[in-house]
Amino acid sequence: MSNQPNPETDEPDSSNENPHILIIDDDVEVTESIRQALIASGYSVSVALDGNQGLAYTEAKSPDLLILDIMMPRRSGFLVLERLRQNDNTPIPVIMITGNEGSRHREYAEMLGVNDYINKPFTMDRLLNSISDLLNQ
Repeated sequence: MSNQPNPETDEPDSSNENPHILIIDDDVEVTESIRQALIASGYSVSVALDGNQGLAYTEAKSPDLLILDIMMPRRSGFLVLERLRQNDNTPIPVIMITGNEGSRHREYAEMLGVNDYINKPFTMDRLLNSISDLLNQ
């Protein structure tokens, strides 16, 4: 796998029946761990390593759920979320993941309409439970 996965080609070869999740995070190790766990759980997965790439992919393909980091190059997770919430009449569920412990970031993310906010490091079970809850609402 290259350092810059192309969301167009990172999807597993599966039917459209499986929910499609887009991971937007510049940390390749974290992204790969999440990607492997999601694929093992039966999800279709794409990856974007910066906010601009993730936003473009989301606007073009409308995944079923986003996993979004806050601190990224080119466009932060906050800016991605702001843009999506401005333009989307039926909001895509968003789980924001971050290494930032500050309550101000959490409050701002909640104000923007994030569906869940998870601090790194987290257990994969915590993330998978949140995904399942959001997709089954």
